[in-house]
Amino acid sequence: MDVKGIQGNDLTAVLAQMRALRAQAQFRPAMERTGGVDRSDGTGMAVPPGRDVEFGAALKSALQTVNGLQKASSATANGFLEGKHNDLVKVMVDSQKSSLGFQGLVQVRNRMISAYQDIMNMPI
Repeated sequence: MDVKGIQGNDLTAVLAQMRALRAQAQFRPAMERTGGVDRSDGTGMAVPPGRDVEFGAALKSALQTVNGLQKASSATANGFLEGKHNDLVKVMVDSQKSSLGFQGLVQVRNRMISAYQDIMNMPI
């Protein structure tokens, strides 16, 4: 794309997008700089340097999120069954969100158990 072909509003929008990406990149440490460790806090955004999230707090937050999804799914399904609303699509979407969240949590648990077993089986 030629810079001369960009009009005023388009140029402003492109510059704003570039600034937003630059600001986002400043807080997203490269995997090489962190030794291959993802410093994500569970929100998909990297943790700003100098602010570490404790593993227990991240796990508790994930559990609370999945619990909330399951409660919302149950409430939506019960509302549908009781005739309070007739939005079957919302019931199915909430059910799938709950299911995916639970499956993800089970996978994290399985990986944690596997890591624990690997550590316990290491020779001293």
